[in-house]
Amino acid sequence: MTHVSTNPLASRFPRRRLLAAGAAGLALPTIVPARVLGGQGTAPPSDVVRFGLIGCGKMGHADAIHLFNTGRARLVAISDVDTSISTATREKFEKDQEPRYGTNPIAEHRDFRELIARDDIDAVVVATPDHWHAIPVIEACKAGKDIYCEKPLSLTIREARAMADAVKKHGRVLQTGSQQRSDARFRRACELVRSGAIGKVQRVIVRVGGPSKAFDLPAEPPPEGIDWETWLGPAPQLPYNKRLHPNGWRAYREFAGGGTTDWGAHHFDIVQWALDADSTGPVEAHPPGKAHKTLTLVYASGTLVQHAPPDGLDCVEWPSPPEGDSNGITFIGEDGWIEVDRKHLRTFPESLAAADLGTDAVYLEQSPGHHRNFLDCMQSRKQPICHVEVGCRSVTVCHLVNIAYWTGRSIRWNPSTEEVVGDADAAAWLDRPRRPPWNGPLDA
Repeated sequence: MTHVSTNPLASRFPRRRLLAAGAAGLALPTIVPARVLGGQGTAPPSDVVRFGLIGCGKMGHADAIHLFNTGRARLVAISDVDTSISTATREKFEKDQEPRYGTNPIAEHRDFRELIARDDIDAVVVATPDHWHAIPVIEACKAGKDIYCEKPLSLTIREARAMADAVKKHGRVLQTGSQQRSDARFRRACELVRSGAIGKVQRVIVRVGGPSKAFDLPAEPPPEGIDWETWLGPAPQLPYNKRLHPNGWRAYREFAGGGTTDWGAHHFDIVQWALDADSTGPVEAHPPGKAHKTLTLVYASGTLVQHAPPDGLDCVEWPSPPEGDSNGITFIGEDGWIEVDRKHLRTFPESLAAADLGTDAVYLEQSPGHHRNFLDCMQSRKQPICHVEVGCRSVTVCHLVNIAYWTGRSIRWNPSTEEVVGDADAAAWLDRPRRPPWNGPLDA
């Protein structure tokens, strides 16, 4: 679907500049000096995307570097509840950007709404903890900004749908940060599966961590410079603990979904892509028990998707022991299997990995890099490779996995209506209460 721009951005970009690039690197980036990009790699001022960064932690910092390294984006403003992090980010990027864009102070905002309201910003990066994704994304849509949102898209299924609705209503471009869709190794694995190279897919094994748990940490005084009340935002009123900020919050379900939504937002996303399920999802989710040794999703096609957490690899039957100890995916078909992660692509038969699939095969979009793809689509107003509906459907799979774990019951899911069938207790997990003053309806 092509959107019509409602802000001046499209007119600022009279032509689309495509920069040659291979598969996107997945390691944390470093700044590329202007001399490395050269004349062709650095866009003229009229084509430079001006962006704001909401959340200056590890992933926000990495996203800002990736955008800057395209030679087509400049950081204009930042927002974070921790002044030590935001000040360090501002100072670093002012120094790094000066050789390319001159002396341009970067504004610091404690309140993300002030950043979104700025007229000199074309796009925002939302790289906050998961419980703080939905509200900034929806507000950015209302303000006519395009968005790069870190994965997982949302804390809940209802939030994901509200975000998708806002993006569509306001004609915005949103790239979900599930960047494996921009990696050639994962694209090749999905092309092999969708082209029938291993026959009908019977099972998929996803190796990622498990669900988050209820908050159980003792109270500690927050360090100077952290606005803990704002960090909590719509989450329950809970005390500060150093294990939460800046990196430990993923383990607690008040803020995130654990490994299921962390690495799961990458690997379950690739499962969705390989099964051609970007507009749908599983129809059942079963927790470990008598019927299934490990948590198992069932798709309408009959394909089973099994979760193999790090401490439960022996709960599934492997066609071959997985290589290494990294997170990954194994597709098992009638005629062979494919194992893929960020280090390797393994197939049986071995010849599949490099086989010519022929003209009748399924060939998927080749991204020039996840952040470049986002900038390209800001100009063209086309859908990016991991657009909001993709992010919504993939994170829904992750949330269903967690709901089945948390409730310990089998769930029937209607992907068309996005409703749990016949189980009010499980359906209560489709959303969470939001604390005032952030408890208004998530509408655009």
